[in-house]
Amino acid sequence: MESRSRSTNTIVRLLLFLFLIHGSHCFYLPGVAPEDFQKGDSLKVKVNKLTSIKTQLPYSYYSLPFCPPQKIVDSAENLGEVLRGDRIENSPYVFKMREPQMCTVLCRITLDAKTAKQFKEKIGDEYRVNMILDNLPLVVPIRRSDQDSSVVYQLGYHVGLKGQYTGSKEEKYFIHNHLAFTVKYHRDPQTESARIVGFEVKPYSIKHEYEGTWNEKTRLITCDPHNKRTVVNSNTPQEVEANNEIIFTYDVEYQESDVKWASRWDAYLLMNDDQIHWFSIVNSLMIVLFLSGMVAMIMLRTLYRDISRYNELETQEEAQEETGWKLVHGDVFRPPSNSDLLCVYVGTGVQFLGMVLVTMIFAVFGFLSPSNRGGLMTAMLLLWVFMGIFAGYASARLYKMFKGAEWKKVAFRTACMFPGIVFAIFFVLNALIWGQKSSGAVPFGTMFALVLMWFGISVPLVFVGGYVGFKKPAIEDPVKTNKIPRQIPEQAWYMNPTFSVLIGGILPFGAVFIELFFILTSIWLNQFYYIFGFLFLVFIILLITCAEITIVLCYFQLCSEDYLWWWRSYLTSGSSALYLFLYATFYFFTKLEITKLVSGLLYFGYMLIASYAFFLLTGTIGFYACFWFTRLIYSSVKID
Repeated sequence: MESRSRSTNTIVRLLLFLFLIHGSHCFYLPGVAPEDFQKGDSLKVKVNKLTSIKTQLPYSYYSLPFCPPQKIVDSAENLGEVLRGDRIENSPYVFKMREPQMCTVLCRITLDAKTAKQFKEKIGDEYRVNMILDNLPLVVPIRRSDQDSSVVYQLGYHVGLKGQYTGSKEEKYFIHNHLAFTVKYHRDPQTESARIVGFEVKPYSIKHEYEGTWNEKTRLITCDPHNKRTVVNSNTPQEVEANNEIIFTYDVEYQESDVKWASRWDAYLLMNDDQIHWFSIVNSLMIVLFLSGMVAMIMLRTLYRDISRYNELETQEEAQEETGWKLVHGDVFRPPSNSDLLCVYVGTGVQFLGMVLVTMIFAVFGFLSPSNRGGLMTAMLLLWVFMGIFAGYASARLYKMFKGAEWKKVAFRTACMFPGIVFAIFFVLNALIWGQKSSGAVPFGTMFALVLMWFGISVPLVFVGGYVGFKKPAIEDPVKTNKIPRQIPEQAWYMNPTFSVLIGGILPFGAVFIELFFILTSIWLNQFYYIFGFLFLVFIILLITCAEITIVLCYFQLCSEDYLWWWRSYLTSGSSALYLFLYATFYFFTKLEITKLVSGLLYFGYMLIASYAFFLLTGTIGFYACFWFTRLIYSSVKID
């Protein structure tokens, strides 16, 4: 009943999100909604999912027998949060603003064989507990050994740890059952109100002791504020075994901070590797400058000289003696084989380009703050849906230029092919996650909502765009196409289509691979990524690199009298997706510690989707660059 209720609520919230007010929550400007607390005010501590970089499978907090509140209440979640596996719920922790607590007993439980096994599995897989206070995630401050003044923040604390007793080789499991919280606040000297600017914890494992029989008023010998005994470290950690008694306790300390509320996320988003990012930008710019020089040489010197000389020829016989790209003018705009599929790919690529570009712009201006969990994913999904109108327009315009007549068929394939493939992969992966009983499994209600967005909004918009695009006058070729195709001469080995395509993808990938490392790290190692300024620069460089490498290789292809450039222009820059997937494979084996089969399938499944999307994006950029280039050079040639 609970899952059905959650599914129904998800559908209702999504519909409201789409048609009424949820857009106002999608783009969150840091600093617009602070909450002031007076001394003694109750602070709501919420718990989120359990996460592990070893399994990549999130679980809800109460999937383990932690101390529950009287009634577990789910917090409202947006679409992005559900897809990320977030499960935000209330907790039994009671905080009072600026009122420290010492050795507060949360609850006492006795493990049975089943619960002990659950704790051991989660400790063995290095699961972390995530909590939230005033929309700030809980972090564990770790001082770096190489820099005394530098502190690194890790999201969440480990459920426990593995270790051995002195003189024993047997590995034991210990649970972190005492949490020393630190709440940092910034106080307004005029009103005495305060705003929370930090939420930190230091976890401890301690086997609590007490005298007599247990009751609500029992004092702990190992943690007693009256006798000034607090937990600093422990020689007797709490072992996880069946029939063991575990007492959960916590401290709360309040520290005044000079950090203002608007800057409270800076510590979480601290970028220690800015020199590497600048190196990435410089590396990418060098590639762009190299390609720009080649394009400039082709456009300004070679092409200008060729066009001038060709236009000065007086007779057809003299023109026939010419060689190179000018001889294939009667075939260069001949429709390619599988032109319908090319139209579909180009339209989908336009949809991706629009989604990524608008998302980047919003992110650069700070509208997609990490404080709005799931906001980035929600924004990308909505933008993808609404960019369907441009996908339909682009595919229909190209389809009409190829003398096509059944625009509805192309529009339907544009609306369904890529989402259909992604949905099929996603459905299989979701079934695997559901089989592991992970909170990362998307509920049926959310799945239905995604299908509703797809067929209720995206598909109609693609058809609207297709209708408008097909009604437009067809794009006219700058030269006439011969009725009989020209024979393509034998090509040199380096102009082989496979070799040429594979070479073309190296430079676009080289322009982004350093930034790609940080993106993969943020996704799979549970870290924040918020350097969208760098990412936007790299994205612009990627667009330029894809366009220029395709133009250069297209020119060489036409010079060797090979006029089959349509598909090759798409595949040339699109092949960078192959290198992206190979790099993701390398990253998996060198940086991740995933050992479970389901987790590995999850990783490669999602990276396959990402690589496919990257192929469509970069391929479309290369295609349009080559399309513009060929029309430009052949419109400059006088043909009798």
